[in-house]
Amino acid sequence: MRSLPYFCRGQVVRGFGRGSKQLGISTANFPEQVVDNLPADISTGIYYGWASVGSGDVHKMVVSIGWNPYYKNLKKSMETHIMHTFKEDFYGEILNVAIVGYLRPEKNFDSLESLISAIQGDIEEAKKRLDLPEHLKIKEDNFFQVSKGKIMNGH
Repeated sequence: MRSLPYFCRGQVVRGFGRGSKQLGISTANFPEQVVDNLPADISTGIYYGWASVGSGDVHKMVVSIGWNPYYKNLKKSMETHIMHTFKEDFYGEILNVAIVGYLRPEKNFDSLESLISAIQGDIEEAKKRLDLPEHLKIKEDNFFQVSKGKIMNGH
């Protein structure tokens, strides 16, 4: 996928309300226009990378791009799970995401338990891969600095 790393930002909108309630894994959802603007060569599946909310710190994340076959979604979605505990919801805030790698294709599951287990495995795998030097450097990318309101002056 030539498009990686892929950087995008958008306002956090309310999703299906399933992430934290049914799965115990909270997700932040992008509006349709952000999903619709994804490059054509980004296939559906599970990716990993970095994310920040507003001008906050940059954290590891996994993102699901696709139709969520288990839930039979009719619209493609992009749901980001940030590996950080936030004190409160951040609907309406700007979510900054850098997708750096691909974990696996999207697939269906025969039970909620197997879906949860797969997501937890994805999170553990992403944590390991994001510690690689080529991924760590993207955490420091100007994309996240701009979101903090800092002016990069080349020093």
